[in-house]
Amino acid sequence: MIKNLSFFLLYCFGFLLANCQNHGKLEIVTDLPSSLKETSGLVSYTNYSFWAIEDSGNADRIYQLNFKGEILKDLKVKNGKNQDWEDLTKDKLGNIYIGDFGNNANTRKNLVIYKLPNPEIEPGDKIDAEKIEFSYPEQKEFPPKKDALYFDAEAFFHWNKALYLITKNRSRPYDGKAYIYKIPDEPGEYKAELVTEWTICEDANSCSATSAAISEDEKTIAILTYGKLLLFTDFTSANFVQGKLETIDLNYRSQLEAVCFLNNSTLLLADERVKITGGNLYQFHLN
Repeated sequence: MIKNLSFFLLYCFGFLLANCQNHGKLEIVTDLPSSLKETSGLVSYTNYSFWAIEDSGNADRIYQLNFKGEILKDLKVKNGKNQDWEDLTKDKLGNIYIGDFGNNANTRKNLVIYKLPNPEIEPGDKIDAEKIEFSYPEQKEFPPKKDALYFDAEAFFHWNKALYLITKNRSRPYDGKAYIYKIPDEPGEYKAELVTEWTICEDANSCSATSAAISEDEKTIAILTYGKLLLFTDFTSANFVQGKLETIDLNYRSQLEAVCFLNNSTLLLADERVKITGGNLYQFHLN
């Protein structure tokens, strides 16, 4: 009896602590299901639901959820093995793209982006996937030396019939450098085109890109890190970092891994669940 009471009190304390945290500039929308502990990508088609994926070691599935955190639908991705799914994006035609390009050790030679038809209108419980396979021409060693581990990635978005990927820096010492690559959005095998090198900043804890998204009107690109939003506007070319940059400190540090636009002025974000923290869906208003 005492043991059960102690467990109950500990559970209540943990619940209250998790829900009384200061989430900085982020507004909690809902707690995500406990079955989705490692949300790594989001995309939204409507103002009442969104789609999510999980990263390495989890199911080869995409999930539709409402803003109460309830799973409405989940689809098995055919021909789409989840080696390390790290981000989601969509195009103007409604196709959805899964970035299977997680590469923590910089050793992978099987990087792929899965292209799926619009999941909103998929009638069954499975969905087809086509492969966009690619490699980084700049990577010559697998893995490179510790001071050149630039070939992990967790962030991409679709724009003008192409996919733009921002790499995640794992070099030591950390220098904040990221590569931005452009990849065609059609199935095939490609060498990714290097658009530019970009130094985000030099703080390893908050300067690596973990997700990216572009607004429906294509006027704003959002890049997420662990605690910051980097917003680009007034860009006119593939080298979008030449546009106007606004850096927003969210005043909240967690394992933020996913961002998408709900509309042109509202972002949805999610973090991974770590013990009693995270595992939430948030919103952030740009205006």
